[in-house]
Amino acid sequence: MPVVCYRVPEEYDGNLVKNFLRRGCGVSSRLLARLKEVEGGITADGAPVRAVDILRAGQTVRLKMPPDAIRVEPADLPLSVVYEDGAVLAVDKPPYLAVHPSAGKEGPTLAGAVVAHYAREGTPLAFRPVNRLDRNTSGLLLAAKNPHAAHRLGSGNPDGTRVEKEYRALVLGRLEGAGVVEQPIRVKPGFGITREVVPPGEEGGKYCLTRWEALASSDKLSLVRVRIETGRTHQIRVHMAWLGHPLAGDTMYGTDSATLPRHALHCAAMRFLHPETGREVALTAPLPEDMAALLRERGWDAFPDRWGGWGGG
Repeated sequence: MPVVCYRVPEEYDGNLVKNFLRRGCGVSSRLLARLKEVEGGITADGAPVRAVDILRAGQTVRLKMPPDAIRVEPADLPLSVVYEDGAVLAVDKPPYLAVHPSAGKEGPTLAGAVVAHYAREGTPLAFRPVNRLDRNTSGLLLAAKNPHAAHRLGSGNPDGTRVEKEYRALVLGRLEGAGVVEQPIRVKPGFGITREVVPPGEEGGKYCLTRWEALASSDKLSLVRVRIETGRTHQIRVHMAWLGHPLAGDTMYGTDSATLPRHALHCAAMRFLHPETGREVALTAPLPEDMAALLRERGWDAFPDRWGGWGGG
C-alpha cells in the first residue's frame, strides 16, 4: 500500500495529530477517518498514534493508504507516460480514446490502460483522474495514485493552488489578438450532452472563464493558445464557437468535418504543486500528428512551452 510521509515542523510542535494532518498536510476528513481503520494507518517515528495524540517537532508521520477497490477492467494498450512518481501519473492521451467506460460504448479506455500499467508495476491502484479530456481531445491527463494526492490536487491545497492547464486549438477563420470569454454555460435544452452559452436575458448555467491568444492565423484557420480557469464540460469548444470561431473538425458546435475527423484540441502544457513535496511540476506534450501536420503545412509553431502573460487580461 502507498505510504505518505511528513516531517513535523516547529510550528506544529505540541499540536494534535489530527490538526497537523488536516491543516498542515491537507488530509481530508474522509481520509483521516479511513486511516483510523487501517492497521498502522497513522504512525509517528514508527509508533502507531491516534488522531488526538500530541506531536513533537522533528517527528516523521507516516500515512499508510487504505487498499484500493479496482473497478475498471485492465486494457493492454500503449501508454505514453510523461511523468510518474509515487503520488502522481501524467500521460499523453491520444485522440479517439475515451477516458472512462460509458454506457453503450464498448472498447478499451484510458482508465483500463492506466490500471494495467499500475498492475505491471506491482502496485494495483484505482484510476483517479485529476482533469478530464473528451474522447477526441488529446494531451496531458494527470492521475493521482492515492486519495490524499487526489484531494490535494483538487480542493485540498492549503494555499488554494490548483492544476493549471494550457491547450492548443485550431479554430476556423482568422482570429487575431487575445481576449477573455466570461460567459456561463448550461446544458442545451432538449439535449443530453450538448452545451451552450446561456442566451441574454435567461438565467442558469455555470460560471465559466476562458482566456485565449491567437498564435498564428490565416483566412481559413487560426492556431490559438487557450487557458481555462473553470473546468466545465466542452468549455473551450462552446466558448470558441460563441466567439464565431468553432474548433476545426467540431461537428457538435460547428459544421466542419473536412479539416480533421475530430475537434482540433490538445492539452499541451500543465503545471501543479506536487501533492507531497510542494515543489512545482511543469509538463508539456507535443501535438499529435494530425494537428502537427496542419501546422507544418502552414509553417506554424505550436509554442509548446510558452507560459508567459496574457494580453487579454
